[in-house]
Amino acid sequence: MTNARTEEMKLTAEAELALSYRVEDLLVARNLRGMKTVQPALEPGYCLRAAHLLRNCRGVVLIGTGFPVVDTFETDGPVGALALYHSLEALGAEPIIVCGAPISRALATKYRVHEIRVGDHSEREQEAKKALSYFQPEAIISIERPGMASDGEYYNMRGESISARTACFDTFMIHSDCPTIAIGDGGNEIGMGNVSQALKMLDITPAATGCDELIVADVSNWGAYGIITFLSRWSGVDLLAMIKPLQILQYLSALGSVDGVTRVNELTEDGLVVEEGESLLLQLRRVSGFEPADDADS
Repeated sequence: MTNARTEEMKLTAEAELALSYRVEDLLVARNLRGMKTVQPALEPGYCLRAAHLLRNCRGVVLIGTGFPVVDTFETDGPVGALALYHSLEALGAEPIIVCGAPISRALATKYRVHEIRVGDHSEREQEAKKALSYFQPEAIISIERPGMASDGEYYNMRGESISARTACFDTFMIHSDCPTIAIGDGGNEIGMGNVSQALKMLDITPAATGCDELIVADVSNWGAYGIITFLSRWSGVDLLAMIKPLQILQYLSALGSVDGVTRVNELTEDGLVVEEGESLLLQLRRVSGFEPADDADS
């Protein structure tokens, strides 16, 4: 390899890492639930590294999502999961959404879904191992999935036990032989075991389950957009422009979703209007070069 080619690759790598830093900061700029405070516990470049784990996937990618709220599911998580699903599928992979009822049955009419059992955790190890053996995934992603606390139970942001309404996806992450990625926004999600010390400053019951690469964001859906930023850049296809948060929210609302903060069936994410997510998508498209930058993004 010539010195010129080596230098070119080095500059490309440096540019990608700088972009990752920018994306990571955008994802936690609002610091809604303390993720900006937790961010220094992660080695910078985590969005880039997570995306690299998916870059060459052409087989099965399992995407776990669905956080139980008042006997249904919240909008944060599924929006990002569906965005990732469509992006990975467009690049030639075979994404499969893994979740429990009722969201599993709601999505199954339109998407590839593997349902996991809610409440009964007595055979969660066997359930995961059987699915992993069958699907042979190339990567596993958890986005806004409840993470098991150190006592083996599951808790929401209010500290309420939700074990009886939660399906266990932790065991998929723990027993997999493939790379694992997790996205969370509050500290009680799968993957947050990576930053357990930093979570002590938050008023939550934290999750203990870790992963290979953790992405923190103000809204977990947005963490998925961070990954898609790099998949767009590498493929030369503006996958971010194909994400329509309002359309996805309308689809989920018709299936009975609720906002995780307000617990109301409305077209919002964690209490934020849909324009907030749309604005972030535009910022990501600008910093990655798919849309001309304005003064705020320069």
